[in-house]
Amino acid sequence: MSLRFTLYSRSYCHLCEDMLAALQAFMARQGRAYAVDVVDVDADPALVARYDELVPVLVAEPAGTELCHYFLDEGALRRHLGLAEAAA
Repeated sequence: MSLRFTLYSRSYCHLCEDMLAALQAFMARQGRAYAVDVVDVDADPALVARYDELVPVLVAEPAGTELCHYFLDEGALRRHLGLAEAAA
């Protein structure tokens, strides 16, 4: 079973593009199958009301658990994936 995420984003948002690229790189390093749906918050007034100033927001599905916003939080993603933190 592959992992699913939703990335709440908006057009022309460099932080949104950066988070998607960071997620792709992280998951490639882990060798894990996953799917990510990119949702433009500006297409839905309810999403604007919920996420407006927080985008990008990465959510783990199907539970809808918010993992991070603005920048990819690898620690939160590792915890979600059940990976042990590597010693620095």
